[in-house]
This record gives sequence, structure tokens and C-alpha cells, in this order.
Amino acid sequence: MTDTAVLPPVLVMGVSGSGKSTIGAAVAAALADRGEPAEFVDADDLHPAANKEKMRAGTPLTDEDRWPWLDACAERIATIEASGKRAVMANSALKRVYRDRLRASAPDLVIAFLDGSRELIAERQAHRHHEYMPTSLLDSQFATLERPETDEDALVVPIDGPVDDTVRTILAGLAVTSG
Repeated sequence: MTDTAVLPPVLVMGVSGSGKSTIGAAVAAALADRGEPAEFVDADDLHPAANKEKMRAGTPLTDEDRWPWLDACAERIATIEASGKRAVMANSALKRVYRDRLRASAPDLVIAFLDGSRELIAERQAHRHHEYMPTSLLDSQFATLERPETDEDALVVPIDGPVDDTVRTILAGLAVTSG
């Protein structure tokens, strides 16, 4: 693949428990299966230890906590793109300013917003273990969430069905935005 053929990076966003990591990894795998070089990165892996400890203790992150992390995420996207692959990143990106921070270095960023009710996500969280994100932070996640606005051209993807359906919906949306 030539450097001019690299397709826009994909941001799989939503609150904790919405399935970002599962869906993001599946989207990257599906892209690779159809011959499009893609690399998945879970933004949780880029959090500094201090952020993880803060969340583990049940304390929501502040914007000041997130800025260096978002910059590391943007750098990772740029590195993947420079390698000739499409970046697929799972990142909560709950506020518009966070998405704008990522878009500053990746203006063609495609957003796939995993949209689900608080009840559905709470049920999912009750059946999973996360390294540092306790279910007690779910309310703060929803309080912080700023749904993508129409000018962000986000794919709003319902998460109440099977993973395969969610992935197909994103892939279909990518075909429209990248075509």
C-alpha cells in the first residue's frame, strides 16, 4: 500500500463498558481480512500509571489528567498512519474537546460512537472485570459524555445487538466515509 492510499483513522468511542475494545479489535481484524492493513490500539494502554491509579480508586479523571494521554493517543495514531496502516483506536473520547484534540493531528478521523443505554451498559459491566475502571464510575462517564454533534459526521452505532452486527454497521459506514 502506498502512503497516499492510507485511509482515515477510526476512533471507536463511548463510555466504559460500551464495547470499544472488543468492537475496535474486531473492526481492525475485519479490515485486515479484506486486505486493508489496519492496526488496533486500545487507548487504555496509553494511560499513565497515575491516571490508572486514580480511576482504580474510583476518582474520575479531570481534563488536566486527560490532555497528556490524548496527546499520546494522537501520536500513536500518527505513528500507525506513517507505517502505511489504518489506525483503529478504542478511546472513550467523551467530550467534544477530546475528539477535537485527536482531530488536530488526524483531521480525517472517522468517529464510530457506540451508543447504548445506561441500563444496558451497567448490565455489561456487571459481567466483566476491568483492570482499573470500576463500575462506580459509570455515572460519571455518562455525566461527562457529550454525544457527537452533526458537524462531527460521526457514525452513531447502536450496541444492543451482536458484535458482528455492530462491526458490519461500522464497516458499512467506513465504506461511505472513505469512498
